[in-house]
Amino acid sequence: MPRRIVSLVPNATEIVAALGCGDRLVGRSHECDHPPHVAGLPAVTSARIDSSAASAEIDAQVKRTLGDALSLYDLDRGLLADLRPDLVLTQDRCDVCAVSLADVEAAVAELTGGARLLSLAPARLADVWRDVERVAEAIGVPAAGAELAQALARRVEAVRMATAGRPRPRVAALEWLDPLMAGGHWVPELIAAAGGTDVFNTPGAPAFFISPDDLAAADPDVIVAMPCGFARERVDAELAALTHQPWWTRLRAVRTGRVHAVDANALFSRPGPRLADSAEHLAAHLHPEVMGQQA
Repeated sequence: MPRRIVSLVPNATEIVAALGCGDRLVGRSHECDHPPHVAGLPAVTSARIDSSAASAEIDAQVKRTLGDALSLYDLDRGLLADLRPDLVLTQDRCDVCAVSLADVEAAVAELTGGARLLSLAPARLADVWRDVERVAEAIGVPAAGAELAQALARRVEAVRMATAGRPRPRVAALEWLDPLMAGGHWVPELIAAAGGTDVFNTPGAPAFFISPDDLAAADPDVIVAMPCGFARERVDAELAALTHQPWWTRLRAVRTGRVHAVDANALFSRPGPRLADSAEHLAAHLHPEVMGQQA
């Protein structure tokens, strides 16, 4: 049973904690911040891009770095060796989200004396719930994993049932605002469960860039701004910058006051236990009259 776990992605960290095994974590990624106590753990990764820059500049930095065939993140190999993990958790779904799997595989093989490496790559909600079970199996608490996965799935299904039969607003989930990006993977499923219809994407498909003309042509009833990795305050600031754009002010959702900023970092960017919270949060925006009755 692993006793020393290093998690290189926030969703894995949150899964370990939700399983009641947070005390086994000995190292984390620089982005792991939930539950709050994990911030006291040593960070084994760091970013090569400036996340405080404007969205357009972050996008440019990412494209330049990937274009040069470089990783967006550094892995502190010395610290990883010092932490002596017996399990390392990472992901291989997104090159923009964490240290590359190849870099992690090489470091684990060379430095950790045979630690197990478990990589997560969820695309849909069922994959996320299965990852909860996979992590639980890896850390020796399979029963807790099955119980947690089932509880999370039941919460999302409860939202689906509560919004069933209601009018389904057409929703644009924006995973980036400059340039615009339509959200993907588990986001369309969350929108469907919350009683809406995603105007751009389908469950499991990756996010993709769109133009202002694309958004204007779709003219959704509701816009949910969820720039990847941004907290609510940052999203509010990003949206404020768009109010000066004529194409933005002409959108139906903007005119009717149905643009919602959400805490993407906590609720939508991370494929972990808090996606159940995300479904409930979305439903409260799309069908507040129903969700109010559920409270």
